[in-house]
Amino acid sequence: MVLRIEDTDRSRSREESARGILEGMRWLELDWDEGPERGGDYGPYYQSQRLPVYREYLHRLEEAGAVYPCYCTPEELAARREEARRAGRPPRYDGRCRALSRQERSDREGRGIEPVLRLRVPAAGATVVDDLIRGSVSFENAVLDDFILWKSDGMPTYNFACVVDDAAMRISHVVRAEEHLSNTPKQLLLYAVLGEEPPRFAHVPMILAPDRSKLSKRHGATSLEEFRQQGFLPQAMVNYLALLGWSPDGVTEKMDRGFMVAHFDLGRVTHNAAVYDVQKLTWLNAIYLREMAVAALARAVTPFLRRAGLIPEELAGPQQEYLERVVGLLRERAHTLEELAALADYFFRPVEGYDEKGVRKHFRGEGAAELLAAVRERLAGAEEFTAAALEAAFSDLAAARGVPRGALIHPVRLAVTGRTMGPGLFELLELLGRERVLDRLARAQRWLEENVV
Repeated sequence: MVLRIEDTDRSRSREESARGILEGMRWLELDWDEGPERGGDYGPYYQSQRLPVYREYLHRLEEAGAVYPCYCTPEELAARREEARRAGRPPRYDGRCRALSRQERSDREGRGIEPVLRLRVPAAGATVVDDLIRGSVSFENAVLDDFILWKSDGMPTYNFACVVDDAAMRISHVVRAEEHLSNTPKQLLLYAVLGEEPPRFAHVPMILAPDRSKLSKRHGATSLEEFRQQGFLPQAMVNYLALLGWSPDGVTEKMDRGFMVAHFDLGRVTHNAAVYDVQKLTWLNAIYLREMAVAALARAVTPFLRRAGLIPEELAGPQQEYLERVVGLLRERAHTLEELAALADYFFRPVEGYDEKGVRKHFRGEGAAELLAAVRERLAGAEEFTAAALEAAFSDLAAARGVPRGALIHPVRLAVTGRTMGPGLFELLELLGRERVLDRLARAQRWLEENVV
């Protein structure tokens, strides 16, 4: 696998963008065999550092008479495109600089116009793309204008730089989005003029929004770093991305990397656009969360807990053990690492408020404060503070008061967590420990006496 940074567009290329690509690839554990930070026999791997290579190939085209300078300004080209649209013609370059005389070129250069270099595209015939996914796709050369190879700022265009690099780096296969299919006939013409063997091309389907429109931010399209910050796991992300347009058998959805490598086949890539579905990604991520070893999951969620101010930078041995027990208790309810950290807050800080719906349902009943006091008294005298002993204590107290056990469980959960939902109450109480549980029950009782009439 070759990682090449295509940064010849000076207006769009930024150092932080390239750094983001490298960091994202590392996070996904998609390691490259050649490229930045690794080196290789065909470097450098930043296109902006390969200008001597491009100039060498450009010289070959100039020697063959395959390119010509074009002095048309961007404003002139835009006006002609608009004129062509109004006339119902394809908005393509009209070739007016193709046959300029030496004197005409000299005049334009004398006016300080920096030319671009265009390829002389054959006016007749067709160029056929033999695509590994879409089969043979034919393009009439008449609709392919003389496209630019070299910009006036001294940099190669995407089509030229990619062809040169694919040839020089001995690339065998190019797998890319179907939106690049229209670039492929132009690139094949370049390979032919340069006398180079083209790679095999495979154009995979685009990713659309759930309503099958173009994917955008309003549909939840998110950068890789944002997914990472939201607490998605890299293995879940790779698994989900692999399913966008491909499946090993039409049934299997959860796949580890080894399975994907063993079973991937371009022949099973669909022609139809894939639909971005963040709900499916979230569902898949939850499966990976539940299957992680508790210690590994605790390490993964630690940065999110620190970001929320729930744990210190360094954890002592007992604190780490406590964290792992919390993670083990909550993992079944979380879909992302960020959600897991949010679910864990009451294990690391005092309860600061109570769910409003929970208050109306469980705290406003007659005798709620007295009930919490009774539970607190029973738990204070419990010989053991284990889940089994606590469950028995709740059952005994409910029977003694003639109420269902849920009449105790729900207000107690609200009192000690501030929430109405969560993991099993008795396991939760054991993990919080006697002292914190009794303190929170007392605080809830006082809050009830002060706030609930």
